Amino acid sequence: MRGFHNYDLNPVIYLPAYGERDCLEGWSEVTARIQECLPPTGKYTIAIECYPGVMLDALQRKIAAAFPQSTILNVEDAYSDAAVLREQFQETFTADPVFGRMRLWPMASYFDEHRTAELKAKIAQSASVVFLVGAGTQQVVTNPDLLVYANVTRWELQKRQRSKSICNLGLQNYEDSAQLLYKNAYFLEWRVADEMRHALYGRVVYFLDLDDQEIPRMVKGDVLRDAISTVVRQPFRVVPFFDPGPWGGSWMMRTFDLPQNVPNYAWCFDCVPEENSATLGFGPRRFQLPAILLVHEQPIALLGEAIYRYFGAEFPIRFDLLDTVGGSNLSLQVHPLREYIQQHFGIPYTQDESYYILDQCGDSQIYLGVRTGTERDDMRRDLEEAQAGGPPFPAERYVNLLPTHKHDHFSIPAGTIHCSGSDNLVLEISATPYIFTFKLWDWGRLGLDGRPRPIHLEHGLANIQWNRNTEWVRRELLNQTEPVATGDGWREERTGLHHTQFLETRRTWFTKAVTHNTEGNLHVLNLVEGEAVSVESPDGKFPPIEIHYAETFIVPASVGAYTIRPLGKTNEPLAIIRAYLRNMD
Repeated sequence: MRGFHNYDLNPVIYLPAYGERDCLEGWSEVTARIQECLPPTGKYTIAIECYPGVMLDALQRKIAAAFPQSTILNVEDAYSDAAVLREQFQETFTADPVFGRMRLWPMASYFDEHRTAELKAKIAQSASVVFLVGAGTQQVVTNPDLLVYANVTRWELQKRQRSKSICNLGLQNYEDSAQLLYKNAYFLEWRVADEMRHALYGRVVYFLDLDDQEIPRMVKGDVLRDAISTVVRQPFRVVPFFDPGPWGGSWMMRTFDLPQNVPNYAWCFDCVPEENSATLGFGPRRFQLPAILLVHEQPIALLGEAIYRYFGAEFPIRFDLLDTVGGSNLSLQVHPLREYIQQHFGIPYTQDESYYILDQCGDSQIYLGVRTGTERDDMRRDLEEAQAGGPPFPAERYVNLLPTHKHDHFSIPAGTIHCSGSDNLVLEISATPYIFTFKLWDWGRLGLDGRPRPIHLEHGLANIQWNRNTEWVRRELLNQTEPVATGDGWREERTGLHHTQFLETRRTWFTKAVTHNTEGNLHVLNLVEGEAVSVESPDGKFPPIEIHYAETFIVPASVGAYTIRPLGKTNEPLAIIRAYLRNMD
């Protein structure tokens, strides 16, 4: 196994038009700037709209210390009781520990009419400076004198959920499991908050980064809006994050020089804008931005008109790494068919995916498709008995077990039973609804929390496509590679996602610079062979960006032509894999 120890764990998107002065840092600078906005005397209302998960108690203490004569009101005091909200949202939450049902609730659904009136009365009675903080300030004051938006990135929110330092919005459920807190946020409060942030985006005077509550960063609204417009017109990377798992391995820990304070690393989320952040560089200062803001506020420049017309402001391509090197098998699983996910969960499209073998060792394998001759009733019986504590499920009796090699590419359309075996480093290329994995068998193991991981036999068995047998899998899903074009120092091939999937993947081998063109379509790429490349604009429209082995990067639809140039030694060809959407018309 060969790797290069140059993976950038903290990529920064530099903004040449702006510098250190454009990003305030620390509470003293932030509160001094707010102080400059206040009139000498009289009433002044400041709304600090907060994404769910901002530590409101700490925020209020900082405001009180800087503005001791002000009135500070928490808008979330006007919410209905937690029990009322739980009952109201039950259809969205469901009783399932993993899956809810997607529905966009309005922010107003959190508020109690009487309590809201009382809060409005307090503001009306005040003759001085009033700070209104929390999620939903616009339900109380629609036109504050100053509007500030406080963001927290999704990975930081997940860490707070795991430490039980936050609860779900309005529910006071601090003692719920991290898994349940995440599920409720995914299906409800993040949807509500995203919609609210989008509605306020053009009016915000200052954006506040509260990933680090002790060292906030703040930039002017006009500056951030211009920065976001700039980012989506050049190639960029989002900030990856890594997570351990019960099957996790050691390849990423070793190759990327990751901290060794966890038992393993199972996942690397390197291009999931709903979860990842983007780091903006204002000179030496860093501003953390939820990457989903780029999607919501610049969808056409980022995605292209065709994708936006079909998906709306959704980023439909996902790249992540799955590490089982020195670990164990993933769970045996299947993803829902499109009609099923729409009917049962309110999600418009499903997780078609593929496994690209970025690296492997030993006799690595993959489970893929049912074996020819499998009787579904027999398989159901053995799965149910295994889950009930009977004999372990004999996976190899029912599921094809295929060898894997570096640079193999396995297509996995929804409805295909599958899992990676041990000793693979998988680049997973898929559509985005990534939590909809129906586990059928988890090899009798426990999660890292010491509890059994949820199994969804009924959902899973309802979606397995039983005609995808041994012959079909070998014919349709394994290394469907086809030459496409060649040039001076390069050759391109279609690696062949199945014709039922909306993603197209192309692999380019090259020893010299090669130019691609987005042609108005979003591109997502990963350097799957070679030490490093430079991604450049043929006509100087954007500054070069350096990409290292195994790093994923995004090329927005608006970029057009871009050149990938090898860096370092080129004795052997480098390789880039590129994913984009097929013609949706």
